[in-house]
Amino acid sequence: MGAVKIWNAMEVAEEAQENGSSEILSSSLTVDHTLSLPQMTPPIIELCKDLFKKWSELDNSHFSVETVSGGITNLLLKVSVREENGNIVNMTVRLYGPNTEYVINRERELQAIRYLSAAGFGAKLLGVFGNGMVQSFINARTLTPPDMSKPKLAAEIAKQLRKFHQVEIPGSKEPQLWNDAFKFFQKASTLTFHDSEKQRIYETISFESIHAEVFELKELTGHLDAPVVFAHNDLLSGNLMLNDEEEKLYFIDFEYGSYNYRGFDIGNHFNEYAGYDCDYSLYPSKEEQYHFFRHYLDPEKAHEVSDKDLEALYIETNTYMLASHLYWALWALIQAKMSPIDFDYLGYFFLRYNEYKKQKEMCFSLAQSYLSRSRVG
Repeated sequence: MGAVKIWNAMEVAEEAQENGSSEILSSSLTVDHTLSLPQMTPPIIELCKDLFKKWSELDNSHFSVETVSGGITNLLLKVSVREENGNIVNMTVRLYGPNTEYVINRERELQAIRYLSAAGFGAKLLGVFGNGMVQSFINARTLTPPDMSKPKLAAEIAKQLRKFHQVEIPGSKEPQLWNDAFKFFQKASTLTFHDSEKQRIYETISFESIHAEVFELKELTGHLDAPVVFAHNDLLSGNLMLNDEEEKLYFIDFEYGSYNYRGFDIGNHFNEYAGYDCDYSLYPSKEEQYHFFRHYLDPEKAHEVSDKDLEALYIETNTYMLASHLYWALWALIQAKMSPIDFDYLGYFFLRYNEYKKQKEMCFSLAQSYLSRSRVG
């Protein structure tokens, strides 16, 4: 027997296109995310057979399913298929968390994936089904929060983010930050919890104050003239993967991707240095931020970036960093009500909102001082 060929499932989608179809494969099937892995395996296999017709007659023993990760939004599974000729196909099945449509625009995501994939970002979209999608498998490890601050990796993330921000996605170029934030606010401010303790904690929140904060920050950032780019909006360590042997970095999971302000994407990334535990002592220092900015602004001549350009991006990023806290704080309240995932979303709201309040005065002062000097100049 010859060598077994292990290949990425991108060829499955290419085969469909060769057969005259440019459409992404689709199935109406859904998979219950609450099942244990052994219980979930048969419906996952059925789904694969329904999507990829050439596997429909394969015995179930040709399929193996394992958990890749369970984040706080989705469940990721690795599916391996041993074909009749011995070739092995690996792919990723992503099950959407229930009720995520309250915070994620799936139509926007699916459109963006096609163009981002063509530009070399993320896994290739192979198919969609009732409550998820199937993508090519990336042979790499997920980064951890401490990885992101390593100078070599930080420089590579900055270079890749610059390329990401240059991808053109068809449709409206209107930045979505404040549209989404106000939508989140409307949903978050009208919740009722069946759990009496959660309801008691929820009732301690002043939504009048939050609304005022969002308006005030929106007005301040409006003076910064931040470039509008197609932004990832969720560049945490779990959405960065690295193949150590090839030293190749991957951006994945574009669920929250939209046209947005450049500073929001970078400031949000810096906030994620803190991890889910929200240890904001890990937020990058000014020196670390400047290292990132140099490689973002001019990857070829990073050390020739002017002080003026560094300061401008520093102000932009650290003002929009505040918006990141408000955005995810409101998101967490909706998740506290809607998500069955075992995560303290209410606690996460307070961690993000309290950090916003802690950093607000300094960041507002920096931005206002910079704007005053710019006007005089």
